[in-house]
Amino acid sequence: MSDEKNQKSISLVGAGLVGSLLGVFLAKREYEVEIFERRPDMRKNEISAGRSINLAVSARGLRALDKVGLEKDILKKAIPMRGRMVHPSSGDVNFQPYGRSETEYINSISRAELNKSLMTAAESSGKVKIHFNKRVTGMDVESNILNLYDETNGKTGGLNFKRLIGTDGSASAIRYELAKRPGYKNTESLLEYGYKELVIPPGPHGSFLMEKNALHIWPRGTYMLIALPNFDGSFTATLFLPFKGSPSFSELVSPFTLLDFFEKEFSDVTPLMPELEEAFFTNPTGQMVTIKCSPWNFEDKVMLLGDAAHAIVPFFGQGMNCGFEDCTVFDKLLSETGGDLPSIFKEFGLQRKTHTDAIADMAIENFIEMRDKVADEKFLLAKKVEKILQDRFPHDYISRYALVTFSQVPYRVAYDAGLIQNEILSELCTKLEMAEQVDLDKARTLILEKLKPFFDKHEVRI
Repeated sequence: MSDEKNQKSISLVGAGLVGSLLGVFLAKREYEVEIFERRPDMRKNEISAGRSINLAVSARGLRALDKVGLEKDILKKAIPMRGRMVHPSSGDVNFQPYGRSETEYINSISRAELNKSLMTAAESSGKVKIHFNKRVTGMDVESNILNLYDETNGKTGGLNFKRLIGTDGSASAIRYELAKRPGYKNTESLLEYGYKELVIPPGPHGSFLMEKNALHIWPRGTYMLIALPNFDGSFTATLFLPFKGSPSFSELVSPFTLLDFFEKEFSDVTPLMPELEEAFFTNPTGQMVTIKCSPWNFEDKVMLLGDAAHAIVPFFGQGMNCGFEDCTVFDKLLSETGGDLPSIFKEFGLQRKTHTDAIADMAIENFIEMRDKVADEKFLLAKKVEKILQDRFPHDYISRYALVTFSQVPYRVAYDAGLIQNEILSELCTKLEMAEQVDLDKARTLILEKLKPFFDKHEVRI
């Protein structure tokens, strides 16, 4: 292999969403890419259900897809979700819009269908070769050797790589190998909650049995049920529940305890789930983890990207969007450095880590918001006041949620803006009974004194 071709060759481990998209980005810059994937090809093999949560694609993910010319095709397979449809215990269903206008919404899409599309796009470039059923069993970073086990024939072999990027998700074998090195920092924080994927089938003739263009939430204080729409009229429902305690997964051990729990807590949706019992006891109980590690690279040889470096819990709908933004940032560095991979491998994690740490923390906070605060009167009052501020001061106020979901503002900036906004809302809502009574003169003063200087400093344009 010529030195020039060697410099334009790169190996990836993991052909999931981020690995496949990164392959597309690299192919467009004329890299020869090999991806080694542990699983069989999901386009040809049935992958077990119940291990994924429907995805919500928003601005950061769409920007990455647009940069490689895939946004329009992907959106054809997505369903707009314009807000949360909240189903409280009282039965008084209410709709909470996500955006400041009808043009701001998130999109529900099947993880599997998106992954298949990205794999096909990568391979169609002619620059990407995906090797399936290849499981990493070890790595010698000093000698640039990756050990692989072929799941189809039981054979083992070694790959001699020039540069390697681990895009193999939260259970990354590449991160595990890096973590063996002295001084490596790797924190895996398991949430004491599990999730179970369930199904609300379509109605007659593929009709939707609930509002189609919404993310449905049944908040119940310490646990919740959510449901996202699918193209065929069904909804993918996900129960988030503690592993232990009461109520918890440890208690739901029989059809009787399961149905009794659902009929008491989710009585409006239980009749729409005729296969509840089968799905619950067939599908696995998933775990959720937050990954924070450092560094993301070993010299200029190995690097982590996506969930392998910074997995987060799914409650801000940003896990995939964050991983896709990684691809955008990596591509930008390729452009800025003229493809200087040694410098990029060192610089990438230094640029991204503060932002991925920020969205990880926001995802945990949003979990608390979704499961109990969306039905809390004080929280709802503050949200109504915030909506008024966005409408009355459209050039000076934008919520943290909108910054994260509908803009490209760095996550750390959005996080810090949210702290300032909480101070403003807390001051405005003290002794307030109705959102319409908010003191707009005081609001203007607080925004101009606290929020606008912060936005100006970080060049946030609304």
